[in-house]
Amino acid sequence: MACTCFTKHPLPLLNFTRPTKNFPSPALPTLPRSSHSLLFGLKFPTLSTPSSSFPSSPPSLPHHRSPISAKVSKGDVPPNFTLKDQDGKTVSLSKFKGKPVVVYFYPADETPGCTKEACAFRDSYEKFKKAGAEVVGISGDDPSSHKAFATKYRLPFTLLSDEGNKVRKGWGVPSDLFGTLPGRQTYVLDRNGVVQLVYNNQFQPEKHVEETLKLLQSI
Repeated sequence: MACTCFTKHPLPLLNFTRPTKNFPSPALPTLPRSSHSLLFGLKFPTLSTPSSSFPSSPPSLPHHRSPISAKVSKGDVPPNFTLKDQDGKTVSLSKFKGKPVVVYFYPADETPGCTKEACAFRDSYEKFKKAGAEVVGISGDDPSSHKAFATKYRLPFTLLSDEGNKVRKGWGVPSDLFGTLPGRQTYVLDRNGVVQLVYNNQFQPEKHVEETLKLLQSI
């Protein structure tokens, strides 16, 4: 029968205890009571603050947005404006409240399409008056250009100078030919200043007059 023999001298045990000698720990930087990050401008909490107080993600950085023009559509009350007419007098859109008004934006004085459009409004002006409506043309030309244009073609209605096309942009009038040509767009506002028609046709300027009269004669 086999037996197991043990030596009389036990094996030495390994000592895993921490040495009693104290080694210096590396110095840790201490944060002040309130410090700021140069990266995101975050305010770090003090060491005693729980870690849950730290933001989980950095805030979004500010970014610049390009200005956006609101598009005036049917049923809207368009923003008011004050511009100079062909005589250098200031005219506000609010002046026409209480009666229908036709506001038509056109590219420029003396161009073939714009001349046709202006003369078509001129030839039908008595019909507009009979409907109780005012007609206002707007382009980026200055008042002296409007004056010469109105005199040459005997235009009986108001032409306003939108230098810098601020009103055009504010109303969101679209451009044509890939943005190279100011758009031709007509708006009909009722007695309360609410848009009842928006009509755009660059290459058939006389149609603006026809469509406008149809609406005015129906309201």
